[in-house]
Amino acid sequence: MKFSPNDELLYNFLPFLVYLALLLYLGFSGRNKDSDENEYLLGSRSLTLPAFVATLVATWYGGILGVGEFVYIYGISNWVVMGLPYYFFALLFAWILAPKIRKADNFSIPDMFYRNYNRPVGLLGSIFIFIMISPAPYILMLAVLLKIFLNVSFIWSLIIGTLFSIVYVYNGGFRSVVKTDILQFFLMFIAFIILFIYLIRSDISLFDLPVALDKKHLSINGGLSWQEIFVWFSIASWTFIDPGFHQRCAAAKTPQTARKAIIISVGFWFVFDMLTTASGLYAVVLLPDINPLMSFPLLAQAVLPPFFQGIFFVGLTAIIMSTVDSYTFLSALTLGRDIIGHISLCEKFKDKNMPVKIGLLISAAAAVLLILLIPSVIKLWYTLGSLFIPALLLPLLGSYFEKIRISNRLTLFAMTGGFVISFAAFLWGELHQFDSFAQYLWNIEPFFPGLIFSILVYSMAILKNRTV
Repeated sequence: MKFSPNDELLYNFLPFLVYLALLLYLGFSGRNKDSDENEYLLGSRSLTLPAFVATLVATWYGGILGVGEFVYIYGISNWVVMGLPYYFFALLFAWILAPKIRKADNFSIPDMFYRNYNRPVGLLGSIFIFIMISPAPYILMLAVLLKIFLNVSFIWSLIIGTLFSIVYVYNGGFRSVVKTDILQFFLMFIAFIILFIYLIRSDISLFDLPVALDKKHLSINGGLSWQEIFVWFSIASWTFIDPGFHQRCAAAKTPQTARKAIIISVGFWFVFDMLTTASGLYAVVLLPDINPLMSFPLLAQAVLPPFFQGIFFVGLTAIIMSTVDSYTFLSALTLGRDIIGHISLCEKFKDKNMPVKIGLLISAAAAVLLILLIPSVIKLWYTLGSLFIPALLLPLLGSYFEKIRISNRLTLFAMTGGFVISFAAFLWGELHQFDSFAQYLWNIEPFFPGLIFSILVYSMAILKNRTV
């Protein structure tokens, strides 16, 4: 059946309008005018198992265009790099940390730092977390999609995407995030199941796909060095210091709910990884020489009829929006409550949640600035993970496990040194580029020097304590 250009525009735009209406309705219906801090930040700690799974699955998969970009460039190694290590660390998190986080009754990771260390450690940890969880990669992807769909300039799509992603969170807080994530959980699976069905019914069947691909896209490493793969695998330890995991565990009804929900979420991530990896490989075969970041949108335009294209676009938008609103809210919580709240007298605000609301606006503006500095999803992930995981990982684990906790002074030293060393290695590589690729000193990725420094500080301190 043939459609006129006007009909195609209408059929594709209609699902988007319905999605926006549902999103705003659910977002604003989560508002509680008399909400206290516990309600606004954690939904009164009443998160059920199904809601936990839906919000965690949707939020943790926000980098969908980056996934398409990775598959298009590196093939099935996407599962080795972006899938397997995250399952591993998520299951570890579920077993080791999830119940402890719920029992601790904190609001955020910095709460643990302030409680178990001193104020300087808490403040430095808050600053590092605020930068690390910037929603910049996800706002960038949202802007790219809106630029295509609305046919406006990138700057305008960036502004529209940023404002729209915070409008309902500002009023409704965590409960609005969860309500909209449940909708977006279903949309993400519907979108890729539709695309997958159309792909396997194309001229290239699922069984013919491996024959059509080259060796690079079928290899485990995808052309990446093993050091790069190890860095990406290590970056998956981001799970341990991801405020989204901590917030949802803290908001769960019970410690058992937190553990079970994460384990179930891993199963959903595996299924969705199979869908996205297969779809990305089809893009390699069907659409050679395209911008890898746009592989999923362009693939949908190539194989889906009108209306289904609109549904797929809504699915992509939903995946990204679920992470944009969550990370913007978490970034705002960290800035407003854990940084501003500890360096100023917030009692003057009648609305006790006002510091977080102010942080929401500042976080969005900071994300836009970061996008303009580093306009690449994969590079944003890689850079933020390489700089801040080495500084935060061991101090966070030490806050939950007393046996590996060291003194406040040494914790601050390990955090500062881990970041400074990784940043110095990163800066060296950026200043010594060859063919637009960073050339790191002795070919060592920035992640490792900072982490090694932190491990040495902790090892020596723990050994000294045991011998005293």
